[in-house]
Amino acid sequence: MQDTGVQLAGSALTAPQPRTGRSAALVAVGILCSRLVGLVRQRVIAHYFGLATDVADAWAAGFRIPNLVQNLFGEGALSASFIPVYAARLAQGDDEEADRIAGAVGALLALVVAVLVLIGVAGSRWLIDLIAPGFSGARRELTIAVVRILFPGMGLLVMSAWCLGILNSHRKFFLSYTAPVSLNLAMIATLVWFGPRSSQDHLAIALAWGSVVGSVFQVLVQLPPVFRLLGRVPLSLGRGLEEVRTILRNFGPVFISRGVVQISAYIDMMLASWLPSGAPTALANAQLLYTLPVSLFGMTVSAAELPGMSSLIGSESEVAGQLR
Repeated sequence: MQDTGVQLAGSALTAPQPRTGRSAALVAVGILCSRLVGLVRQRVIAHYFGLATDVADAWAAGFRIPNLVQNLFGEGALSASFIPVYAARLAQGDDEEADRIAGAVGALLALVVAVLVLIGVAGSRWLIDLIAPGFSGARRELTIAVVRILFPGMGLLVMSAWCLGILNSHRKFFLSYTAPVSLNLAMIATLVWFGPRSSQDHLAIALAWGSVVGSVFQVLVQLPPVFRLLGRVPLSLGRGLEEVRTILRNFGPVFISRGVVQISAYIDMMLASWLPSGAPTALANAQLLYTLPVSLFGMTVSAAELPGMSSLIGSESEVAGQLR
C-alpha cells in the first residue's frame, strides 16, 4: 500500500501541468497594448487641457476618485477571492455548479455596484472635499461634475472585472487584458472630435461621457465569450451556496489589503490638491508611468498562475507536489 501511495504521488508530480508561460505572455501583451494606448490618451489629454491648468487638474482628480473605488472592488480584490473558488469548481468538472457560483457573484456584485454608484453620484461634493480638499471655485465645481458622470462608468468597469475573472479561470487571458483598449480609444475619439470645437470645460464634460461610453464597450467586448463559456447565467444572491460564502469571506481581507495600498494614492492626491495648478495632473501622469513595470512583470505572472494553481485537485500531498 505504501508503494502504491508513493506511485500515485509520483504520477501526480509527473503529470503534465498547464503551461503558464504562454498565458503570462498573453497577459503581458494585453497589458502592454492597453497601457500604450493609455499613454497616447494621456498625451492627447495634455494637448487639449495642458499640463498646468485647472481643467487638467479637475480631470485628473475627477478620474482618480471613481478609479479608487474600481481598484478596491475590481480586478485585484475580485480576482483574488473569486477565481480560486470558481476555477477549482471547474477543475472538478462541475460546470453547472460553477455557473451558479458565477451568476451569484455577478448578481451580488451588480447590487453592490449599483448602491456605490448612487452614493458616488449623490455624495460627489463630499467626496471632493475628502479626496481633493484643496480644490475651490471653478476647479472644484468642474471636478464635481466630472465625478458625477464618471461613477456609472466605474460601475461598468467593476462588472468588467467579473468578466475578467471568468475568462481567466477558463485560460482566456488576451481579451480580458486588451478590453481596456476600447475604453482608451473611446476617450481619444471624444477628444479628437470635440476638442477643436469646444471650450476646455465643455471638453472635460464630453470626455467624461466618452469614458462612460468606453466603459460600455469594455464590458460588451467581453460578454459574448463569457456567455459562451457559461452557457447560461442563473442569477441569484447565492443563498445556500457555500462557495459564495467562501468568496465573500476571502473578499474581506483582500479588500482591506488593497484599501491600505490605496491610502497612499489618496494621500498623494489630497496633498497635491493644495499645491499650485498642475500638481495633481503631474502626479497622475507620473503614477501612470511608474506603475507600468509593476503591471507588466508582476501582474502577468500572478494573473497567469492564479487559475492554474487554483485548479489543482487531489490529495494534500499531490497538490503540494504539483505546486512545487
